[in-house]
Amino acid sequence: MTRARVALLVAAALVLVTVGIAVQGNASVTGRAVAVVAELTTPETTATTTTQAPSSTPPVTSSSPPPTSSAVPVPAAAGTPLASKIKPGVSHTGPATFYASDGGGACSYDPGPDPLTVAMNWSDYEDSKACGAYILVKAANGKSITVRVTNLCPAPCRVGQLDLSREAFARLADPKAGEIPVTWSLVSPPLEKKISIRYKTGSSQYWCGIQAIDHRNPVARLEVQAGGQWKELRRMEYNYFLSENGAGCGGAIAITDIYGERLVVNALPVKPDAVQATSLQFAAH
Repeated sequence: MTRARVALLVAAALVLVTVGIAVQGNASVTGRAVAVVAELTTPETTATTTTQAPSSTPPVTSSSPPPTSSAVPVPAAAGTPLASKIKPGVSHTGPATFYASDGGGACSYDPGPDPLTVAMNWSDYEDSKACGAYILVKAANGKSITVRVTNLCPAPCRVGQLDLSREAFARLADPKAGEIPVTWSLVSPPLEKKISIRYKTGSSQYWCGIQAIDHRNPVARLEVQAGGQWKELRRMEYNYFLSENGAGCGGAIAITDIYGERLVVNALPVKPDAVQATSLQFAAH
């Protein structure tokens, strides 16, 4: 073999080695680029596709009532309250009856020692918007009493009708009367209690129902903080606000009354069925 032929073969071998190195290098770079893209997109993909077993013990952040922010007034549009059928300053008329009430009922409140409660007629109950409202009831004989809405009076209960607890009815008239005509209206009475929050049975960081208790004025809406933004929750007829995809469960909660006053409660642990106190209460009107 001639010296020229040997040189030619060596040159060809060097070219092949160089090409192989270049191909290997490009593959390595391309692989790193794909890995970077995967790292950037993985959090979003994981958030929507990864499933985990719910924790049986939600993390507890505080064993005492958390600090709460001051009230944030949010005026309603055009000065109109956020109420629907039961509005401040509007008088209603209807019959008053009574039943054996323990303070519980459709509003999902616990039975309590306060005997002065009322079941609101199905129309003015309005899918639980009346729950927790304080109502001043006046009889034709001049007697009056303030009661709290804790239950629903379904049809054939009439529009405008109040089904009072037996104790409340007895303060207006002899229970032997059975039924009396009354006028009634929304009030915002003096109240020493503060608002409490309760998570519904079965609540977790993946699904939760939230209820406000002992509020002076009717609640118009409830929001939770999720991802740095406020999300309004859907109200159910049994007086819980649901986060069906878990957004905001265990986060800060904002409660707005029908006058537009907005109170923000700092994050509370998700403790199903536990009544958790706050230091907040809506202003009297």
